[in-house]
Amino acid sequence: MAKEVIIEEMPDLKKASRRNRRPTEFVLDEMVIPTQLKLLANGKKFFIRTYGCQANVLDSQNLEGILLEIGYVSCDDPLEADIVILNTCAIRENAEDKVFGEIGSLKQLKNKNKDSLICICGCMSQQPHIVEKIRKTYPQVDIIFGTHNINHLPQLIQKALETNSRIIEVYSKEGEVIEHIPCYRQDRFKAFVNIMFGCDKFCTYCIVPYTRGKQRSRKMEDILFECKNLVEEGYQEITLIGQNVNAYAKDLDLGYDFATLLVEVAKLGIPRLRFTTSHPWDFTEGMFKAMATYKNIMPAIHLPLQSGSDDVLRRMGRRYTSKEYMALVDKLREIVPNVAITTDIIVGFPNETDQDFEDTLNVVRYVKYDSAFTFIYSPRVGTPGANMKDEVSMETKHERFNRLVDTLAVDIKAKADAYIGKIVPVLVEGCSKKNTTRLTGYTDTLKLVNFVGNPEHVGKIVKVKINEAHTYSLIGEEVDE
Repeated sequence: MAKEVIIEEMPDLKKASRRNRRPTEFVLDEMVIPTQLKLLANGKKFFIRTYGCQANVLDSQNLEGILLEIGYVSCDDPLEADIVILNTCAIRENAEDKVFGEIGSLKQLKNKNKDSLICICGCMSQQPHIVEKIRKTYPQVDIIFGTHNINHLPQLIQKALETNSRIIEVYSKEGEVIEHIPCYRQDRFKAFVNIMFGCDKFCTYCIVPYTRGKQRSRKMEDILFECKNLVEEGYQEITLIGQNVNAYAKDLDLGYDFATLLVEVAKLGIPRLRFTTSHPWDFTEGMFKAMATYKNIMPAIHLPLQSGSDDVLRRMGRRYTSKEYMALVDKLREIVPNVAITTDIIVGFPNETDQDFEDTLNVVRYVKYDSAFTFIYSPRVGTPGANMKDEVSMETKHERFNRLVDTLAVDIKAKADAYIGKIVPVLVEGCSKKNTTRLTGYTDTLKLVNFVGNPEHVGKIVKVKINEAHTYSLIGEEVDE
């Protein structure tokens, strides 16, 4: 017999796109776990699979913190779990396809353990057509919740268990800032810290403003409190994250901005401080000067280009021109000469011409990126881009994509080759996945290094001499200086 579906709230993209001038509400969520739920969960196992960006990684750490507080214990096999959570990404179609494949495979879990719970959350859950598809096609899914109600997980679990029903609760709203949600960080050396949520840019290809809500910044004192605790716990690296970190605090009007925050976090003494992602529109010289002044702010910036064509940038709603982008890069390198710059580039935005694509290659050749994430445009339901007519064939898009990758690789390899013979600082993260006799870690400029070294130095910053360079990694050996 099919389970009853209890719909608390369905997602609504129109509602999610609204923006008002009301100030952000700050919620201190002192989570109280019902005793009955603790008894039901005691010793049972959970498994979380995370797709997508750093924001999802941090959301999963919050989910894990909540589940541990309820009384569940973590396991590595979804088929051994009593509760499985898939924390999803909606940025590309192939990411969604992977999730649907995983949901299908979880039928095995239900056959093995009929009392298990399968939960879908994250950005996919914020889209009405996705929720409708899961509801109708995948009866094994018990709970669907969104990005705005992670803190409701205990109540959702309890309701699903007590009523033996399927629960859908996805809020489509601008969102609050919720503090004090439990967080479990598996990485003991590197930590992500949210400084803001959501986005108000509404680039025409992007679903994030709809799935994550309006831009809302955390108060600086709350961020500094969290970072100070991480420093005291011995963390070696903090990455400040947000959909557009450079716009931090513009919604607060409290007299400080992202450059202020960078400086104040750097003063706490964290050995390595990073931030992502940046939007070219909101950069200030103050941010560059903070990087130049505080040596623990790493000289690495992710600066999405998306396209080098002014016409495509205009249709994307990016709010800058290619000339302005390149001028920003010039100013950055003038103030921080050793900076590494990475980027995102979309190939095949609707009706991209041959000249548009050549303009992109010209910017790529000018900037000489250290690395890049490249994508063939994937229309997202509900965004303006999805309604644009497109006369460019997929064959042309793939041909352009390959040319872009080849063009990028020239400078990426040259940048890597320049490290040969140099001694660089590397934060040791553990053993290499491909060769367990080597350690692995990243330089201050975010270059991956596999090297021969002392396993006792995991979690420490060591000196490594680079002996060999590949396009996307370096090979070396630990040295004493």
